[in-house]
Amino acid sequence: MKISLKLKSFFILAALLLPLKPVFGQPLTHKGYALAQLQYTQLLEQARDLSKYPRTTAKDGRLKYVSILDWTGGFWPGNLWYLYEYTKKPLWKKKAMEWTASLEKNQFNTSNHDLGFMMYCSYGNGLRLTGKPEYKDVLIESARSLSKRYNPIVGSIRSWNQRLSWDGKTMWHYPVIIDNMMNLELLFAATKLSGDSSYRKIAIKHAENTMRDHIRPDYSTYHVINYDEHTGKVLNRQTCQGYADNSTWARGQAWAIYGFTMVYRETKDERFLKTAMKLADFFLGHPNLPADKIPYWDFNVNEKGYQPDWAYRPADDAVPPRDASAAAIVSSALLELSTYAGKKKEFYKQNAIQMLQALSSPVYLAKAGSNNHFLIRHCTGSFPHGEEIDVPLIYADYYYLEALLRLKNYK
Repeated sequence: MKISLKLKSFFILAALLLPLKPVFGQPLTHKGYALAQLQYTQLLEQARDLSKYPRTTAKDGRLKYVSILDWTGGFWPGNLWYLYEYTKKPLWKKKAMEWTASLEKNQFNTSNHDLGFMMYCSYGNGLRLTGKPEYKDVLIESARSLSKRYNPIVGSIRSWNQRLSWDGKTMWHYPVIIDNMMNLELLFAATKLSGDSSYRKIAIKHAENTMRDHIRPDYSTYHVINYDEHTGKVLNRQTCQGYADNSTWARGQAWAIYGFTMVYRETKDERFLKTAMKLADFFLGHPNLPADKIPYWDFNVNEKGYQPDWAYRPADDAVPPRDASAAAIVSSALLELSTYAGKKKEFYKQNAIQMLQALSSPVYLAKAGSNNHFLIRHCTGSFPHGEEIDVPLIYADYYYLEALLRLKNYK
């Protein structure tokens, strides 16, 4: 009996990818990584140009790529490193190294505050898994570039260059966004790799200022703080991707939980642990968090007392879309936070597992061959911009895979 070439290729692929057996007690991790092998094998067939990084699904349904300058470029090689870490298969290491090397010139990029995402998710994981000395040099240079966006008068790393707010009335002179907490891990790493304490000091000062200026008394978070770069004074507290200036953008809260958990790991300063736990408690205890713990894109959509500054049409958001990327980030953060949380260890761990169970369900986890070969469905990039609504996002995959590894290795 003759077997078609297409069918023969499928059997070969199955033989290569599916011999992994789930580790006892870790079916979620096995399920996610089995799908990732299938999906990313297909994605690698499409993504052959090392200057184009997979990010999401475009409005026309096609796979959307971005350039080396986009903040999300480091997640794709990061995902490949996680696949290598789980499977130990040389194929994934080879591809991870190729895509990581493609980002090398970004180490000199001083125009972007997101070098942590771009370079630590790629080169940081690469160094951790291979020990290649050239990766160390790139990471130190990347931290040097990032630190050039730091103003000691403000005490924070500038996120964006000068720009107008949503309402067009406010000039953001020195905007700092909550997302920037995530880029501090690169600075902590650079101090450990180089012995130069200046990177660590910048990271701590930035975290202290974020704790002081971005976090409300109830431990919800502002998205954007606009500073006077000459005095360090806070001029405005606003949003760019959230519903309203005083609302809580779900992914912004997720970045904060993850960021302060990481800063506690690096400093063992109890102030940062308390902050991380309070931020997590706000997220998990919010009455608008759905039962499956996958948040709407903002916690306060259509609520009284919250006024959007953008061209908002309530009918477009009668049922707010979810942001599965925020849940992926929080699930990974909670698994780490639980190990520091004392009596609340099980509370955070079980909430993380519930999120991962939801993300691994057919509602959010793609079927093989669908979703432009990404893993996670139903993410929201920026609702106010009308961009990336109910689509996959490469960073949702990254934090989902990271969380699954953390679950597998949990002690």
